[in-house]
Amino acid sequence: MIRNVIVVGAGIGGLAVATALARQGVAVTLYEKAPQIAEVGAGLQISPNGLAVLRALGIEDALERAGAVRARSVVLEDYKAGAEVARLDLTRLQDQKYLFVHRHDLIRVLASAAKQANVTLELGQEVTGVSPGALPEVRLAAGQTVRAEAVICADGIHSVGRDVVSPGSAAAFTGQVAWRATVPAQALMPEVRVTMGPGRHLVRYPLKAGSLTNIVAVQESDAWAEEGWHHGDDPANLRAAFEDFGGPAADLLQRVEEVSLWGLFRHPVAETWRAGNVALLGDAAHPTLPFLAQGANLALEDAWVLATCLMDGRADQYQEIRKARATRVIDAASGNAWKYHLQEGPVRRLAHLGLSLGSRLTPGSMMRQFDWLYRHDVTKA
Repeated sequence: MIRNVIVVGAGIGGLAVATALARQGVAVTLYEKAPQIAEVGAGLQISPNGLAVLRALGIEDALERAGAVRARSVVLEDYKAGAEVARLDLTRLQDQKYLFVHRHDLIRVLASAAKQANVTLELGQEVTGVSPGALPEVRLAAGQTVRAEAVICADGIHSVGRDVVSPGSAAAFTGQVAWRATVPAQALMPEVRVTMGPGRHLVRYPLKAGSLTNIVAVQESDAWAEEGWHHGDDPANLRAAFEDFGGPAADLLQRVEEVSLWGLFRHPVAETWRAGNVALLGDAAHPTLPFLAQGANLALEDAWVLATCLMDGRADQYQEIRKARATRVIDAASGNAWKYHLQEGPVRRLAHLGLSLGSRLTPGSMMRQFDWLYRHDVTKA
C-alpha cells in the first residue's frame, strides 16, 4: 500500500485526488504556488460523469448549498434575434444531475474536504521541478527538495512535470479567441443558452443560485492572443466582435464591465502519463478546448481513477484506463466549434432545420447521443 504522496496544484483535479487518497490513510502534501485559495475563474459545467466523482467524495450536497444551479436544458439559438433553434432536455438524464457551478465555490468545497481528510495544504509554495524515480523529488522555489513515494502533477497546461514525463509536445493556436465575464442577474432560467453566429458563438448560463450570469464568447480570429483566461481586455472589444448579435445576448453584452480574453490553443494528449512514480492529471496530461464543457469533468475522472490505481497497486494501468476516454472527449470538443460557427447560406439553414426537427420530433435521440459521455461513471467501473 502506498503511504505518502505529493500533489502539485490545488485545482479541481489536485484537490480531488488528494482528498480521495487521504481518506484511505495516505499522507498527502499538496503544494500550490498561489498564496491563498481565492475567487478566480468563472463558471463551470459539471456534467453527470464529473458529478459522480463529487458524489463519491461526499461533497455534492455542500456544492448545491454553495449555490450550484441544477440545469434543465441546453438551448441553441440564432444570433439575429435569439430565436430558438433546438433544445436538449437535460431532465431526461433523470437522476443524473447537471450543475452550473462557480469555479471558486467548487474549489472552496473541495479544499474544505481536503482539510477534513487531513491533507497538508502548502500554499504559496511554487514547485519548480520534478525528478522521477523510485522515490521522486520535488524542488521548491524556496530552495527545498522534498520526496514521496509518488508525485501527481495536477498543475495545468504549463505543468512542471509534463516536459519530464512526456516531452516534445507543442501547442498550436486554433485561430480562435474567447472572452469570459460574469454579470449580475435575477431569476434566470436554469439552462445554458448557446447563441450561434457566423464565425462566432456565445454561451451563457446562471451561477450562484441564479444571481450571476456566466458568459463565454468565442470568435474565429487571425489575431493571435496569449493563452490563459486571466488576461484582461476592454469590454468594448467584446461588444464590437458581437455587434450584430440581437435579442437577450445583445442586452447582456451591454452590461459587461470586466472581461478576460484568451487565445484557444490545441494541445496534443500526452504520449506518456506516468514515468518513475510521477503521474500527470487533468490539463497536465490532456488540455481540452471548451466546446464540450469537459475540462473539469475529465480532471475529476482522472483523480478518482488515479487514486484507485495507486491504492490497488495498479499505477501502471492508469494511462491504459484513461487515455482513450480522454482522447475521445477532446476530439469531440475540437469538432464542436464549426457547428456553432456556420456562415450564412444554405448549409447553415439546412443544419439548423435538422437541429430543429430533431429537437421537436425525436428529443430522446438528441440526448442519447451523449450517453457515452454523461453516463460514464468511473466510481463504478
